[in-house]
Amino acid sequence: MPDRPRVIIVGGGFAGLEAARALARADADVTLVDRRNHHVFQPLLYQIATAAISPADIAAPIRHVLRTQRNCHVVLGTVTGVDAAAKRLRFDAGMGRGEASVGFDYLVLAAGATHSYFDHPEWESLAPGLKTLEDATEIRRRILLAFESAEYEGDAQRQRAALTFVIVGGGPTGVELAGAIKEIAAATIPADFRNIDTTSARVVLIEAGPRVLAAMPEELARRAHADLTAMGVEVRVGSRVTDINSDGVRVGDDFIAARTVLWAAGVRGNPLGASLGVPLDRRGRVIVEPDCSVPGHPHVFVVGDLALARSADTDQPVPGVAQGGLQMGRFVGRLIARELAAPDSPRPKFIYRDLGSMATIGRARAVADIRGWHLTGFFAWLVWGGLHIMFIVNYRSRIIVALQWFWNWLLFSRDARLITGPASLDIRQPRPEADIRPETSSRTPLS
Repeated sequence: MPDRPRVIIVGGGFAGLEAARALARADADVTLVDRRNHHVFQPLLYQIATAAISPADIAAPIRHVLRTQRNCHVVLGTVTGVDAAAKRLRFDAGMGRGEASVGFDYLVLAAGATHSYFDHPEWESLAPGLKTLEDATEIRRRILLAFESAEYEGDAQRQRAALTFVIVGGGPTGVELAGAIKEIAAATIPADFRNIDTTSARVVLIEAGPRVLAAMPEELARRAHADLTAMGVEVRVGSRVTDINSDGVRVGDDFIAARTVLWAAGVRGNPLGASLGVPLDRRGRVIVEPDCSVPGHPHVFVVGDLALARSADTDQPVPGVAQGGLQMGRFVGRLIARELAAPDSPRPKFIYRDLGSMATIGRARAVADIRGWHLTGFFAWLVWGGLHIMFIVNYRSRIIVALQWFWNWLLFSRDARLITGPASLDIRQPRPEADIRPETSSRTPLS
């Protein structure tokens, strides 16, 4: 009996997982490969980074998600390259054994994107980006340690630098991080510290373009800018970062002393795309055909953030957002299933359905563009929360996140303020011992 066709999917994000699900009834052996064992709901990573929820609340084991799909096999592994002509996938054999390879009939690359530091790789260790759970917990560690260091720093200038947070990039991630950090400093932790006034923390959002949220309508971008300013965030548009070092950030001729710098300015396609040997755009994305296949290799597809795809009805690029990945993954999965059942069937072209865009700024503050309807304030915040909860993979996590958000909203609480990893303080001139004792503090904690 001949072997069934083999479909390999690389990446367990939105696009890869949706492609696997769309192949559930296909007469094929489906293998999903990811170097991590879990799927992460990336739009809420910033909530982990700002201690609103815990990592497990937005992550689910891929094996568990696909446990009922009998034709799907999940593999934990690292893919290193693709030989598209030979239809072989290369991967790390592990334990120092070098590379191995496996053949495929169809390949779906959904390996996602990584951070882009615009030819400044040395900035990566100084200004972490936000793409994985590890990124989120590292950012959370740096934010919380900044307040801890400021609590015991005796040098006024260094204390001020410890209480200064710079976010580079005014897209949704940058806006959400800036608003959340300001809320933590102003409303969540003032009563937790004795030697510093956390409400004085400086949060600076830097955007090289003329406005924040450039992909959203200008009216909503202006509202987001105004909301951030009202919260106390210093928004700098039309400003380009020229240097980042351990002491802070240089923006043009201005230097901002800061211990914590976060990167939300750009992404680049996973390096795996370069192994295909086909044209890439300047951001390292694979320029795909209208059916999301790779030029010259009709049995290799690229979807999600790694693909530069255009909607067949508008010829506009598909944005690098969750809904784009979901739609591309579902489209390709169904296309492959249909082609396996009817090999001579014509291939459709991918059409992207824009369901809208949104960003949350803070407590009861958000902006949303839902198919031309512009929403702001509390109602937009409710819509944002409802839609995000709906798309979390795990039903249990949906309930937990909803309850956690209600608790946070009710009490200005962020209960996941855990410092994981190294917890050493960055102090050059410790406070005198008398100032460290809580009972000697002259400051009245804020409630």
